[in-house]
Amino acid sequence: MTKPTNDCTISDAAEIWMRRCELEQLERATLHSYRGHVKNHIEPKMGHLLLNELSAPDVREFLDAMLQDSTRAMAKKCLTTLRSIISAAQERGLVQHNVARDVKLRRADRHKPDRVFPTKSEIKALLANVSDRHRPLIMTALLTGMRMSELRGLKWSAIDFERSIITVRERADRYCEMGSTKSSTSRREIPMGPSLKSVLQGWRPACPTGELDLVFPNGVGNVETHSNIYNRIFKPLMIECGIVDGEGAPRFSLHAMRHAAASLFIEQGWPPKKIQTMLGHSSITMTYDVYGHLFHDPAKDVNLMGEMERGLLAA
Repeated sequence: MTKPTNDCTISDAAEIWMRRCELEQLERATLHSYRGHVKNHIEPKMGHLLLNELSAPDVREFLDAMLQDSTRAMAKKCLTTLRSIISAAQERGLVQHNVARDVKLRRADRHKPDRVFPTKSEIKALLANVSDRHRPLIMTALLTGMRMSELRGLKWSAIDFERSIITVRERADRYCEMGSTKSSTSRREIPMGPSLKSVLQGWRPACPTGELDLVFPNGVGNVETHSNIYNRIFKPLMIECGIVDGEGAPRFSLHAMRHAAASLFIEQGWPPKKIQTMLGHSSITMTYDVYGHLFHDPAKDVNLMGEMERGLLAA
């Protein structure tokens, strides 16, 4: 039973909302994130406030405190969670208006520096120095742009060696549990070049076997953890290749290999829409937001402008 409207606090509303999320069987990782938003940020700062007395200034004060204590990205996520909590309370007649929707997180500085991706020479160094044991994983990551969760959940049945196609349809979450892809657009077919195909064919007889029939399992055939791949494979490889910052720390996360693949696709001159499909992005906007600066080629633009002029002004 829900509490009477005038007695319901933000903590009570959050508990009601979390129960609904559990009933809707959201992914374990999603529930974990929501619990973190509530436990670590919303409840300590405003859990005691009565839902019916919550005001826009209260929400603004909460946001300002978040921006002081945490990152802008976390503040944005917690505001979204708070809006969802109050929306669920609205559906139960516990509050009439969702004041959290009246408060906006002001835009950050639009002049953000471009993301830094591995250079082509760094990609070559990674491929040249990786051990035979880990070459199939690193090569697949760098040449396909698959997410690490998709690589960790890749099964041999998803690789068609006759057609030279990898079909992405499953992934392994942070808890090493198998599930469907991130979204419908994440389900896609990715072509393999002859070198990658040969490496994967050579890896199959040596690959540890297990019930899941994974391509990149741990030593006993189960799902490998994200942290093990980074700490035991990618981090030592970057150090060996000298891909480190001024203090000797590795420069990139595992996700950088996905960025590296995207930069190679763009260098090959593939159309943005094709790259969106290859990466499994939900929209072309996402592709441009992340990689738009890589499409910029001033020299090519000058040549194209010259061609346009010649076509118009030719006698």
